[in-house]
Amino acid sequence: MDERNQSTITEFLLLGFGNLHNFKILVFTLFLIVHIMALKANFLVIVLVGVTQSLHSPMYFFLSQLSLSEILYTGNIVPNLLWLILVGEGRVSVVRCLAQFYFLLSVPTIAQCLLLAAMSFDRHVAICKPLHYASIMTFTHQLQMVASCWLLGFILSLLVYIFLNRLIFCGPNTINHFYCDIAPLLRLSCSSTSSVELVTAIVAFPVILSPFMLIAVTYISIIRTILKIPSSIGRHKAFSTCSSHLIVVCVYYGTLSSIYIFPPRDNSINLNKGLSVLYTLVTPLFNPLIYSLRNQEIRDAIFKYIQSWRMGQAL
Repeated sequence: MDERNQSTITEFLLLGFGNLHNFKILVFTLFLIVHIMALKANFLVIVLVGVTQSLHSPMYFFLSQLSLSEILYTGNIVPNLLWLILVGEGRVSVVRCLAQFYFLLSVPTIAQCLLLAAMSFDRHVAICKPLHYASIMTFTHQLQMVASCWLLGFILSLLVYIFLNRLIFCGPNTINHFYCDIAPLLRLSCSSTSSVELVTAIVAFPVILSPFMLIAVTYISIIRTILKIPSSIGRHKAFSTCSSHLIVVCVYYGTLSSIYIFPPRDNSINLNKGLSVLYTLVTPLFNPLIYSLRNQEIRDAIFKYIQSWRMGQAL
């Protein structure tokens, strides 16, 4: 039978976390607090980088863009998660589900991977080629790198979305998750998914593997350069400038690979949901905290911001 002649479904049923019984309000409150803290922390990073003269450098400019991608991602996924916790399950149209995957998942995720690679390149130039840093990392070059990250995010995501949008959904419509992701969509399709899987695999290389390989190569070069520094104080200072970024890279790629590259088996769907909560809720809070706690310039900027706010309140 022609797949187009089959009865197609128009909406999916998101199961969320099911019935949490007496823990519903507790989980909702905890997730809401973490979500608000994550949004405030990332907004604060963007504001501080914009208004603080000492933070007008490539590293912090890239960091502000990383915070923007976190806001776009978690700011659209978590509200739906909170709603599902309260109501137990919810329905979403197929069109909206595919759009959510494109705009809210693919674009920010791809942009984050590429931004992390751009930040590693910035640290490589700063430590390995300090005399050429100003001439290489010009403001124009920074804008070009950031624009390329976002543009590639939109283009590569659009490529997957075009093929995903051609799938036919005519059977079960239940997604045992709290957002629309590509894996459950492929499982629910009653048409061939080979083209989508092929395009996704092709896109995955420049999105995940290429940035990771660039980060690995740059940090090998950075570590070799740091080890050549004669004084221990100089080595500590050099490594401290990139340690925050390295921690964020490990956390980000660790959770990303757990969900997409080495996902749990179907019978471990609850583990997959837990990892997704970590990726969408906790990591966006973790990243700005790591940078603020380990970076003296950001701590000083936060202190000055609080002081100016208090003075304004007093007036």
